[in-house]
Amino acid sequence: MNLIAQAKTKGIQAEFVDALGKLRVTEPAALRSILEALPDKRPYRFVTGAVVVRTGGPARTELTEAAALPLRWAVVESVDGHGAKIVAKGEVREHAIAWPADLPLGYYRLHLTDAHGDTEEAPLIVTPRRAFTGDFDRGWLLAVQLYSIRSVRNWGIGDFTDLAGLVALASELGADGIGLNPLHALFDDRPTDCSPYSPNSRLFLNPLYVDVEAIPEYSTDLLPDARNLAARLREGDRVNYAEVGPLKWRGLRAAFDAFLARASAARRREFVEFRAERGPLLSRFACFEALRHRFSGPWWEWPAEWQQPDATKFAALRNGPAGRDIEFVEFVQWIAETQLHAAKALAGRLGMKVGLYLDVAVGVQSDGFDAWNEQGVISRQLAVGAPPDVLNTVGQDWGLAGFNAGGLEARSFVPFAEMLAASMRHAGAIRLDHVLGLKRLYLVPRGFKPDNGAYVAMPFEALLATVARESAAHKCIVIGEDLGTVPDGFRETMQDWGIWSYLVMMFERDDQGRFRNVDHYIPNALVTLNTHDLCTYAGWRSFGDLRMKLSLGLDPGESEEARWHALGMLDDILRHNAIDRNDLYSVLAFLSRTRSRLLAVSLEDLLGVTDQPNIPGTIDEHPNWRQRLPVALERIAATIDPEALRTATRERSSAAGS
Repeated sequence: MNLIAQAKTKGIQAEFVDALGKLRVTEPAALRSILEALPDKRPYRFVTGAVVVRTGGPARTELTEAAALPLRWAVVESVDGHGAKIVAKGEVREHAIAWPADLPLGYYRLHLTDAHGDTEEAPLIVTPRRAFTGDFDRGWLLAVQLYSIRSVRNWGIGDFTDLAGLVALASELGADGIGLNPLHALFDDRPTDCSPYSPNSRLFLNPLYVDVEAIPEYSTDLLPDARNLAARLREGDRVNYAEVGPLKWRGLRAAFDAFLARASAARRREFVEFRAERGPLLSRFACFEALRHRFSGPWWEWPAEWQQPDATKFAALRNGPAGRDIEFVEFVQWIAETQLHAAKALAGRLGMKVGLYLDVAVGVQSDGFDAWNEQGVISRQLAVGAPPDVLNTVGQDWGLAGFNAGGLEARSFVPFAEMLAASMRHAGAIRLDHVLGLKRLYLVPRGFKPDNGAYVAMPFEALLATVARESAAHKCIVIGEDLGTVPDGFRETMQDWGIWSYLVMMFERDDQGRFRNVDHYIPNALVTLNTHDLCTYAGWRSFGDLRMKLSLGLDPGESEEARWHALGMLDDILRHNAIDRNDLYSVLAFLSRTRSRLLAVSLEDLLGVTDQPNIPGTIDEHPNWRQRLPVALERIAATIDPEALRTATRERSSAAGS
């Protein structure tokens, strides 16, 4: 079988036309690397792939002609990883299974046996017909990069106590929630590796957001120099991760030692309950972190006995000298979840319709926990990216490992569900970064340039079913970041499954550069002026983003003449809606009139910040993910114009009826 034929068996599209209209053909060496990195996909004969059963109406699955009738079927679930439990079973004498209406929601294996005794097994997902779509009309969110928050008390980086303060502020302004950059766990020993979109794990939280002084067992005498050092770290316009990180970890370790020495019985019981609730996954993460600090280099270069998760070896590890370090990692995650939950609970008490809106990164770093824990499901040798387009003519390699189809099917999509649940348990809404990856991923093999990748098909329906299942279970709205080149019918399919779109006003223009009017924006969507990867409103109006990119040797993708034209087009659409001014609040008033049910308002925009949080295509050239807001949390209300903001958002504000 030649390379192209082999590629098709794994859903690899080695030839495609890119956004520039150029035919791209993946080089044989690169294609071979992609083939070797992806596990084999199970061949199906009786069904065509993963089976999805949508509840709420009659549901049928068509069988192929290869199945000899009559055919027996059984829906089976694992029981604590041992044995299996039959949830439902039956026999059919036609090439279709009409599913019982009372099938419980969940992730199963479908066992099929035909008249010849031939058997087949496939993943089966029973899911609500649609994801949770919210129970409100319209609202708005305050979008924040949490690390950027200054306050009179934090340790040089925004934390979960600051988040609670933001929740209170947002509620006073009439907002229905706080939108946050990903809170995923990063690497504690890599201070320059601070992008929230390049996580160690999407299953756990970033401990740098813990407020150490809010831990009950912590007292200032445990770390006498902490407050003076924290005061110094609060100065300056950038987060000093090289010093903030070590200070936080010293404080967390001191709090842990104090917990072991004098915690109350009730507190100890809460910790035990948390560990039991999170189960083996938390234990494996804690063991991985302990091992990562013991060995240098990525996990595939560790001693062979630790290159794979092993419950028996972990038990021995816990009983040895590393036991205290393992328990420390679990303690830190407990504290992080407790403090984040407190902010979520405050939003609930204040009656906010969404509460927390969390971003979910598109992938993970290949040497992190998730890739080690799910080696058959996450392809560490392949990086998610994008083919060449107008803004990136050489393509993009995001350096992140993503899920693969064969591995997910073999695991009945449970790893994907666990990843979603990790964020949904804290949120009223999440945004899936690069949601196009549910249908196909552009993968670049390690060692090759990003213009030499290939598209790989994903089990779209099964992934949508998993999203809907977890969304309904957690009552969490799901917003898909569907920017860029979108396949025909993709957005319509998302809407059918109840997944919202992500509409950025800066991109919503026609071929003449005219901004779309308010009736263009669909209801089930989050609308926003810009994103963290785009210029702020102040930067856009002042041309600051163009000058910054030119100074960095980057193509700004727009001329000054084109920017003047865009500014004129903005004035036109605002005047068309009887808005005579063109300041930020005027633009927010326009966006507030759209039918889209959520509006995100950037705190950087409200404070007049000119530099954007992240400039794609840069690493050290620009202080990405390090910039701090110009004023402290306690002064934000006095710095912005709260009345102008309330007026602009009146039509969708929770304060409108108060």
